[in-house]
Amino acid sequence: MIEVIPAIDIIGGRVVRLTQGDFERVTEYGDPLEMALMLEDHGMKRLHLVDLDGAREKRVVNHRVLERIATRTSLVIDAGGGIRSDEDIRIVFESGAIMVTGGSIAITEPLVFTGWLEAYGPERIILGADFREGRIAVSGWEEATRALLMDHLRDFSEKGVRKTICTDISRDGMMEGPSMEIYKKIKTEFPSLYLIASGGVGTLKDIEMLDKAGIDGVITGKAIFEGRVGLKELESYILKNS
Repeated sequence: MIEVIPAIDIIGGRVVRLTQGDFERVTEYGDPLEMALMLEDHGMKRLHLVDLDGAREKRVVNHRVLERIATRTSLVIDAGGGIRSDEDIRIVFESGAIMVTGGSIAITEPLVFTGWLEAYGPERIILGADFREGRIAVSGWEEATRALLMDHLRDFSEKGVRKTICTDISRDGMMEGPSMEIYKKIKTEFPSLYLIASGGVGTLKDIEMLDKAGIDGVITGKAIFEGRVGLKELESYILKNS
């Protein structure tokens, strides 16, 4: 059974979604705690919380939002965005995150990232592998790198990574379907890697396709907020398959 993980992205303390990672194409959806409580009320157990202000400023910014959600819900939260130092990761864990997703830091300071893997363990440190046209992008997706997605995953798998969130930036927020072939290729090449697909989910059928393909987890945000994936039908799907 695929793990369904709702996503809440934060700018200025509010829930937002970007389209294709573009900070000029922002849609706001309200208060993050209210959204988290609604998700929990419909049977959600996990939450992917992204500090987009932090991603741009290269430091943790919205940790108070994380703290509010962690203290008022029982959601298992993985937090990402702006986590670039030992102090940042300390703040995020102390604010209530159970897991941390590190993307940019794995490119800019790989020794720091692998140090976190050793210190906190591979169950708590997730590799964020955000890609566009097969190459990794960092800093809130505003900076492209030369790192190829598959090489990046291979490198960090060898360094001890056991979980990854792979986001196809070109599909993020478009709700036109996930990059099935890429995710199948990743799962075939790295069968022991816990693969969480992100970007493009627009219907419950998309989630079902990823599930049938053996993908371990899926992140969905905008499709829920826009009503394309109903929370009641998602709750029923999870209960039926649990």
